[in-house]
Amino acid sequence: MVKKVVLVAFAAAFLATACSVSKSARTQRNLFSGSWSLDNISYENNSGNFQSVIFGDSRDICFEGSDWFFRDNNSTGRYTIKGGSLCQGGDRFFRWSVVEPANRLSQLQFKYIDENRKDISGGTGYRLDIANLTEQQMTLKSNVTVEGELVTIVYEFSKK
Repeated sequence: MVKKVVLVAFAAAFLATACSVSKSARTQRNLFSGSWSLDNISYENNSGNFQSVIFGDSRDICFEGSDWFFRDNNSTGRYTIKGGSLCQGGDRFFRWSVVEPANRLSQLQFKYIDENRKDISGGTGYRLDIANLTEQQMTLKSNVTVEGELVTIVYEFSKK
């Protein structure tokens, strides 16, 4: 009987640590929570003029001024793009998390879902490095390759 209790306690402790989120990730999740405005998209590590389709969705210009909402209690969110001649407006829903890869910056990870929280991306998602995150400002970065050269897309947000 004692061996079974010890084994059950060990298994419970293992599961608790295996499924736990670090204090740093919890703090970042709390900071993400709420409404943000994507104020600016810029490019680093290369010269020239760039246009890009962001997250397989819309051109970069469509994302500037978009509204983002992160709900931390169920890891869902949405962003809203304003419609226009170049932009298909509307809400896009996603499931998100903060991940901490070894020897890297923490990252925001998300994938598209529908209004009923069902995956619509076939498991494909996006990761952005968290370069800066405070109660009022957020800077995310993602690296892409353009004609064999590294370009970093920089997303600058402000809290609403």
